[in-house]
Parts: sequence; C-alpha cells; structure tokens
Amino acid sequence: MNLGPRSVAFRVIAFSTLWAIITLVIIGTVISALYYRSSVRSFRTLLSAHLFNLVSSVSVSNDGTLSGSPDLGDLRFSEPGSGWYWSVTSVSGGLHGDLRSPSLTGSIPGPRRATPFDADFRRNYRVRGPGGDRLEVLESEVVLDTNNRVARFLVTGNRNELLAEIDSFQHRVYLYLSLFGIGMILINAIAILLGLRPLDRVRQSLQRVREGSAQRLDGDFPAEIEPLAIETNALIDNSRRMIERSRLQVGNLAHSLKTPIAVLQNEGRAIGGKRGKLVIEQTAAMQQQVDHYLRRARIAAQRDSIVFRTPLSHPLQRLVRVMVKLNPDIRIGLDLPEGQVVFAGETEDFEEIAGNLLENAMKWARSEVSISLRASDASNRDGTATLVIEDDGPGIPPERAAEALKRGKRLDETKPGSGLGLAIVSDLVEEYGGTLELGRAEPGGLKVVVRLPAA
Repeated sequence: MNLGPRSVAFRVIAFSTLWAIITLVIIGTVISALYYRSSVRSFRTLLSAHLFNLVSSVSVSNDGTLSGSPDLGDLRFSEPGSGWYWSVTSVSGGLHGDLRSPSLTGSIPGPRRATPFDADFRRNYRVRGPGGDRLEVLESEVVLDTNNRVARFLVTGNRNELLAEIDSFQHRVYLYLSLFGIGMILINAIAILLGLRPLDRVRQSLQRVREGSAQRLDGDFPAEIEPLAIETNALIDNSRRMIERSRLQVGNLAHSLKTPIAVLQNEGRAIGGKRGKLVIEQTAAMQQQVDHYLRRARIAAQRDSIVFRTPLSHPLQRLVRVMVKLNPDIRIGLDLPEGQVVFAGETEDFEEIAGNLLENAMKWARSEVSISLRASDASNRDGTATLVIEDDGPGIPPERAAEALKRGKRLDETKPGSGLGLAIVSDLVEEYGGTLELGRAEPGGLKVVVRLPAA
C-alpha cells in the first residue's frame, strides 16, 4: 500500500497520531497537576497534624519552664539535617526553657517578608533551612495557661522531598503514557491499514484491468466498497459494448461500400481509355479514404479505453523470429527492458506498425538491424512506449523524410513494394496520438523512432 504524503492512509495515520500525542500530553499534564495539588495538600495536612501533636505534648511548670517530650511519630525529626524540625519558643514574659527536635542543629530563619497570623494564630511560609533545604513552615502561637503565657510552636517539612516525589511520579506518568501512546499508535496504524486494504485491492484490480490481465474487478469487497466495484464493472462492460458496437458498425459500413466500389472499378476497366482510368483512380482513392476513416473510427472508439492493453515484448519477439527466418543473412539485435512495457491499444495495430517498419528495415539493410523498446517514467500518467528501429542501409535524406511518409510514394522504384508501409504506420501512430520521426542511424541507415501511449 502506498504511504506517500498524498495517500489516505498516510493522512489518517498522521492525523490520528497527532491527536493521540495531543491527548496524551493533555492527560499527562492534568494528572501531574492533580497529583501536585493533592501532594501539597497532604503535605500541609501532615504538618498540621504534627503541629497539633506538638502543642498537646508541651506544658508549662509553675515556675514558667516549658516542659514535655514530644514524640511526633516520625523518625525524621530525630535525624540531623533532615529538614523535618520542630521547636517551641517563649513569646511572652515569664516563660523560659525553649524546646527543639533532635534533628534541629541550627536556627530556622523567619519569613523574608512580614507574614501575618490568621484568625487561628497560625501562619505558613517557606524558607531555606540550616542545610540549605527548602522548608515548608507551619507556625502557631498558643496560650499555655491561665496566666496567659504564650509560646510559639513551629513545625517544618522538607519541601525538597515533596518536589522529588512529585517529579518521580511525573516521570513515571509520562513514561507509561509514552509507552501506552506508542502501542496505541501502532495498533491504530495497523487497524487503519487493515481497514484500507480493500481499497488497495480495488486499485490492484483496476491495474490488472488496465494491463489487460483481467476483464473485471473481481474479489470480495466490503459493503462500503462493493457499490464502487459494481459501478466500475458496469462502466467497463459498457465501454466494451460501445467498442464492439463501433466495430460492428465499421464492419457493416466497410462491407456495404466494398461491393459498390468494386463495381465502379470493374466499370472503369470496361470503359477503358482516359475515362476508365479516371474512374479506376477515383475509386481507388475512395477505397483508400474509406479504409483510412474506418481505421480512424475504430481506433477512436478504443482510444483511452481501459479494455485494450498490449504488452509489447512478446509481439516484438514473435516478429523478430519471423524476420530472421525470412532474412537469414541479416543480423537482428533486440533490446528489451527488464520490466514490461504496455501499449494502450490493440495488439493487431502494434503488430502492423512494428511489422511494416521492420519489413522496411530488412528490405534496405545491408547486414544489420537493431530494435530497442523503452518506457517513460512509471510515475508519469501520460507515459509513452518508445520503439526505435535502425538499419545500416542507405537511409533517407532529411529533406525527403516527409515525402517518404506519403501514401503510395516510393523513393526507389527498384525495390519491390507498394509505397504504403510508412504511410500506414504514420496514419496508425497519428490516430493513437503518438509521434513518428525519421532520422539518421549510427550505422548510417534509417532510424525510425515511434512513440505510442503506454498504459
């Protein structure tokens, strides 16, 4: 299946891949944002729980000494430099004996800018700790006894640990989403290619029809494509019927004119003299014109048809075998391409073109005739099949090339022939929309280049 930028499969796969990437990026961003908010909220809830536990674990003696052995249930408060600290300091007079966690070996700086307490006498801010860690601080001032002695309770959490956990989660999320996205894109691409295979089968069937190896679109197509195949087959059948009808009409016309023209020719011979000769010449001209326009009508009926396709290698090989038997003294070189060259026309017409040219070359050649066949680039929809025939005979002067193509014109009366060969070839090539060129061959003889439409 063609996966070029202009193919439907490429466009669908590209669009679905782009949409999958955008969707997965949005999903990853949303999940990361939700996890971040949830983690921060849980982190602050934990700090709040530690603060309440700390407040409930501290008391004041009658002499104003802060006392207590808080156990917050987290070993990190016992590890120096962990970033998890607590402290209790006096705020009002009459209090002394500050308390701190075993993990706190220095001092915790206050907020960089004034951060007021809320209605519950609590505040939250971020600072750099003794070890350089980013700390989340939760602080509250509490009245401890009936003497209105106030202490400040402080609990911190290591924000670096929080951010590291969030980063780790985000990396895992994007890794899993990436793996899921790659798998989804591959499965989606396979599904699209499998879904479009019937279209590729239709294309291959049409190609076989154009090449002449099949007459109809055959195969089991899905319900969405079956109407297309049915209509295409109907179009092919209709084209074939039109061509057969045109052939029949051409045959009927030729048959109906054959007898009157023959009668006129006999009458011309019976009359004799100048008048009889004039009748014979004019009826002969009529016969030529009838043959010419009948052939033209037949070719026009089948031109650009998808029914008539002629692979050229086999007819050329057959013609060469015949000419070798008829002319054993002349060497024939045949150069064919590796791939098949297909002529968009009937086999009989190509054989008439190639046969006349080859017969003419064999007639004039001294010892050698070369034949080569080439096709234009397959990507060109208006491709051509090029047939080149060269001989080592006397050739035709450039100024007399146009004269050699005239019907019945013979440049050398010493050679047998009717002078119709090149004219017939010229007419057939012209009717197919091709070109015929006469030039000088490398051996010195005539070089004929014929370009015909290729399938």
